Amino acid sequence: MMVKKGTWVRIHDIVLTSAERSPNIPEDTKEVPLEMWTKGFLQGDAVVGDVVKVRTITGRDVKGKLVEANPHYDHDYGRFVPEILEIGLQLKELLWGGDDHE
Repeated sequence: MMVKKGTWVRIHDIVLTSAERSPNIPEDTKEVPLEMWTKGFLQGDAVVGDVVKVRTITGRDVKGKLVEANPHYDHDYGRFVPEILEIGLQLKELLWGGDDHE
């Protein structure tokens, strides 16, 4: 997929390999590389997977592998938990005396 210069994109890069990590960090942390995920404006036409340069919203120029064009947030707070709804109703009753309070 061709991505045009100036498009808002997300890039990825390995900042430090696991071998380059400090010996003073926890073992499970040392076993994985230090990764960077950055968003910015693409500085030249590219294809997803290319190593590119982007300019971040703060004006930094950063290089990395082009991962996604026009990235969006797709996280949520999980599935509905009925107990949390009940807690909210109980709290409303305790703090304000229920639905009749204005």
